[in-house]
Amino acid sequence: MARDDLLFVDQVAPYSPTAPYYTAMGLAGAHGVLPQAWLACRQIADVLGLRPRLVEDVRQVDADPGVDARAVVLFTIGETPWSAEQRGELLDGVRAGRTALVVVHSGLDACLEWPEYGPLIGARFDGHPLTGEFVAQVVDRDHPATAHLDADWRWTDELYTFRDLHPDAHVLVRVPPERLDFGDRQVVVPDFGFPLSWCRQEGEGRVFTTALGHFPSAWESNAYLAHVAGGLQWALDA
Repeated sequence: MARDDLLFVDQVAPYSPTAPYYTAMGLAGAHGVLPQAWLACRQIADVLGLRPRLVEDVRQVDADPGVDARAVVLFTIGETPWSAEQRGELLDGVRAGRTALVVVHSGLDACLEWPEYGPLIGARFDGHPLTGEFVAQVVDRDHPATAHLDADWRWTDELYTFRDLHPDAHVLVRVPPERLDFGDRQVVVPDFGFPLSWCRQEGEGRVFTTALGHFPSAWESNAYLAHVAGGLQWALDA
């Protein structure tokens, strides 16, 4: 049945022409880990009793189930060409508690022309000034997405910066600014610092977001897979 579907959306699309942090517009860069991520999410879906479906182009999604699935995982990038009907369907599904939403890594760097998207997922992407190893702080060690982690999590990834962090975003993992070395680069530290993962309630539904997952090593890591699976389980439990 459609209500058992998990849609894994990995569409690569052009960036918005109004993006303030890109000087050359065009097709966004596809992440090489997308096939790995899809395989991992298929396995997670199977464990959770969901039927996984890959969506590489939202314009080809049929009407049944559309995007009104039990769970939607977004590993997109660029200006995903959701129709107005699809946008409304996804928003309504999450807000009614019918659809669990999970946003992975570059899914945060998407849909600048969709005003409700940033508040829905909890923040707007504002750049990635550092790529490398850092020691993250696990803020909430009771959440299903982080309960398996120690207080400090040594990790290698792209570090994203954000703007407009939603006031009710519950941060699960962050990097304290004093733990980062940007060298000669001038990086503005937001008041809320450098969150890496958070969750929030949207109406009757739940949204889980992780900015991590750029490298193949993430999708080969039991700690990271448990992080994603725990976040999805939490979102499903709305």
